[in-house]
Amino acid sequence: MSAMLEVPMEQKSVLTSVKEKESALLIQTYERFSVLFERGEGVYLYDADGKGYLDFLSGIGVNALGHAHPEVVKTIAEQSAKLLHISNLFYHPYQAELAESLTRISGLDRAFFCNSGTEAWEGALKLARAYARHKNPRVKKPKSKFLVMENSFHGRTYGSLSTTGQKKYRAPFAPLLPGVTFVKFNNVADLKKKFDDTVCAIGLETVQGEGGIQPVSEEFLRTARELTAANDALLILDEIQCGLGRTGKYFAYQYFGIRPDVVTVAKPLAAGLPLGAILATNEVANAFHPGMHGTTFGGGPLACAVANTFIGQLTSDGMLGHVEELGSYFLARLVELKVKHKVIKEVRGLGLMLAAELKSADVAKSVMKAMLEKGIIINRTADKVLRFLPPYIIQREHVDEVITALDEILKANSAARPVRRKK
Repeated sequence: MSAMLEVPMEQKSVLTSVKEKESALLIQTYERFSVLFERGEGVYLYDADGKGYLDFLSGIGVNALGHAHPEVVKTIAEQSAKLLHISNLFYHPYQAELAESLTRISGLDRAFFCNSGTEAWEGALKLARAYARHKNPRVKKPKSKFLVMENSFHGRTYGSLSTTGQKKYRAPFAPLLPGVTFVKFNNVADLKKKFDDTVCAIGLETVQGEGGIQPVSEEFLRTARELTAANDALLILDEIQCGLGRTGKYFAYQYFGIRPDVVTVAKPLAAGLPLGAILATNEVANAFHPGMHGTTFGGGPLACAVANTFIGQLTSDGMLGHVEELGSYFLARLVELKVKHKVIKEVRGLGLMLAAELKSADVAKSVMKAMLEKGIIINRTADKVLRFLPPYIIQREHVDEVITALDEILKANSAARPVRRKK
C-alpha cells in the first residue's frame, strides 16, 4: 500500500498550510475566518494576498491607536533593546509612571498590573473578599456574596466565568464558584430586592460588551453606588472594553459623575501587548498586603513602556473630543440606516462603542460575512448584534465607507428574502 503523497509547501497557499497545521496541532477553541493577516497600517489590515481590510473591530477593542502606530513602534523598538522582563521583586521605571497616569485620569488612588482583563477581574473579586475581612477581622463569616449582572461577560477564568451572566459561557464548566447572585441588568427593583447585608460587592460592566453593547442606566448605577456606600460593600466596574477613551471619556462611569471603589481595565492599555490593571481607592487597596496577590509577567517593562505611550496619545489634545465627535457622527449614520432598513431593530452605544441590533441572528451572521468579503471587519455578538469598535483614529470617510457597505448589503439581503403572501 503506497503512502499518501504530501503536497509540497510551495504548491499550497500560505493560508491553507496554516489552517492544516492549526487543525492538527492547536486545541480547537476558535472558529476562525479564512483570512490570514500579515501586516497592518493605521486603520487597515492586509492579508497574505495584499488585500486591505478596513478594521472596525480593532482586535475587539485592543488596537485603539490602529496598527503600526509610529510612536508605539518606536517605543517597542527602543524598550525591547533595553529590557523585556524583570521579576516584580525589583523596580523598573515604567510602572509608577503608568500608575500615576491611570490614577489621575480615573480619580482612583492605586493600581495593580496584570496580563489581561480576566485576570484584572479575578483580582478585583479577591480584593472585594479581602476588603470584607479587612474591615471586620473579628467576624467569623464576613460578607462574601457578589451581586453581578445577567447578560454580562467578565472573562474565562473561574472567578470571572462564575460572575458572567450568560449561560452559554458558564454551562460547560458547571458547577462554578458559589456566592454569586445574578441581577437583571438595569432593573432597579431587582437590584434592591437581592441586595442584603451579606453582599461584599456589586460588579458590573458600565457598558456590556459581549452582551450586545448595553449601557448601564444612570438610575441603576446610582442605586448600586448608594447601596454599596451605605452598607460598606464595594462597587466594582468592569471597564475592560468600554474604558480608556472608548466612549469619548477616559472611563464610561465619568458620564454619571460617580466614583467606584474598584475599576478593571485592559484591552487597549498597551496598544496590543498583553496588559491589564486593577484600579482602587486607598481604603480598598489597603486590604491587600505583600504576598496576597501577584503575577509573573504583569506590569513588565515593555508592556508598561508601551502603555505609557498609549496614555500619552490618549491624553493628548483633541483625542477624546475626536472619539466623541466621530462616535456621534457614526451613531447618526446608523440611525439613518435604521430608518431605511426595518431589519435593524435598534442602534445604541457610546463614543466608538456602537451596535446595530438586527431582528434576526441569521441576517446578522450573513451581514458580517458580507462585510468581510467587502473588506470591512466588524463582528457579531449576542447573536444578532453587529458590534463596531473601530480605532480612535478613524475619520468620517471611514464611517461613510462602512455605512455605504452596510446599506448595500442590507438592500441585497432584503431583495433576496422571499415575499410572504397573505392567504
